[in-house]
Amino acid sequence: MRNNRRLRWAAIPIAATLAVVLAGCTQAQLNGFLPGFEEGESPVTNNTSMVSGLWVTSWIVLLVVGVITWGLTIWAVIVYRRRKGQTGLPVQLRYNMPIEIFYTIVPLILVLGFFAFTARDQTAIETPYAEPDVKINVVAKQWAWDFNYVDEDVYSPGIQGQYDDSSNDGSGELVESELPTLYLPVDKKIEISLNARDVIHSFWVIDFLYKKDMFPGKTNYMYVTPEREGTYKGKCAELCGEYHSAMLFNVKVVSEAEYEAHIQDLRDAGFEGQLGAEYDRNTNLPGTKAPVTEEGE
Repeated sequence: MRNNRRLRWAAIPIAATLAVVLAGCTQAQLNGFLPGFEEGESPVTNNTSMVSGLWVTSWIVLLVVGVITWGLTIWAVIVYRRRKGQTGLPVQLRYNMPIEIFYTIVPLILVLGFFAFTARDQTAIETPYAEPDVKINVVAKQWAWDFNYVDEDVYSPGIQGQYDDSSNDGSGELVESELPTLYLPVDKKIEISLNARDVIHSFWVIDFLYKKDMFPGKTNYMYVTPEREGTYKGKCAELCGEYHSAMLFNVKVVSEAEYEAHIQDLRDAGFEGQLGAEYDRNTNLPGTKAPVTEEGE
């Protein structure tokens, strides 16, 4: 009875401390320190909260499993340690059926649970929009990005990240104004088709918590609705060659008026049409009408 009373009194301050600590968590902490979350701001896209929830919940479950495992290990070490005066081997146990069942069922439940929630969220994120408001085609190349605005029939050509190296000592800073920049209207359903001109790349907008590989000869798709205006950094997430680190870009989520103004600026600059497969470096892929020579020629 006395031990139970002590445990009860010990649990009260522990619970109170946990309540205070959790109540004082910032938005970033509640979302597992993932990018794309700021205090008082809405999520960057319609998918970021879903990805964050899956990430944070998974870590909480794994932490609980870890605490139980560590606790049982330490308990076994302490309770079954060799006492003073004991000699020889301890009692040898061949098996313990309840524990064997426990060690089989619990991991199975965890794996099935992780799979079910991952499949649910993945299905929601990867489901195509029936009627997207804007269609974008992103083309990756060594080592930059071309952006085709499909509906407006204009494009934005890109060059790889440039560094202001006037000192010639390799310490120059990145020239942000020269990075390829993709404009997206806020609160619009965006369909992004992804292609690669040469090798495998990966389109990654960091604050979107979403990336997808880009393969030569294959088109992948992303579906996203930006919900907060701002400028977000992007990069290639697949090692694609010597200047992979300079394959950077920005995404500007802007109002409808700013988006239309940018489209008009591209049109005024003469960037009308689409940058297509005619600029691909690979000429031997299926469907490229590569020249065929007879054996021996």
